[in-house]
Amino acid sequence: MKAGKYYVGDLCYVLGDRWSEVCDLIIHSGMCLDGVFTLKDGTVFACHGTAYGDGCYSDQLGNEYPVDSGTIGCVLVEDITEGELRDGLGNIIEFKERFEVDSDEGLIQIGHLEIDTRGESEEDDDYLYDEGEEE
Repeated sequence: MKAGKYYVGDLCYVLGDRWSEVCDLIIHSGMCLDGVFTLKDGTVFACHGTAYGDGCYSDQLGNEYPVDSGTIGCVLVEDITEGELRDGLGNIIEFKERFEVDSDEGLIQIGHLEIDTRGESEEDDDYLYDEGEEE
């Protein structure tokens, strides 16, 4: 990806008006494809599936990434509208040089960031209770 200021997180939060087009590109035969994609309007984005779907994941720097689409990616801030940016639902990161985006079994690497989606997410604890016990 080229250098620039990027939104990093779940792209469903910032590409809402284009989310169905995103899904058409990344979902095939019920599987989520990982990689770099281009929308019809020229917007380039990277997207990778998390190991365990929705939740809240962290990078090695302590930044948090809430997820509701089972994916984490990045898109240039200039390619999203200001109205789409929401506090706490991703991070704005400036990459001073070209960078790679890749994943390996739930470890998503976006430039220098490593977002580990292989472990338990913080939200998983909300769903753990003994059988027969009420939440």
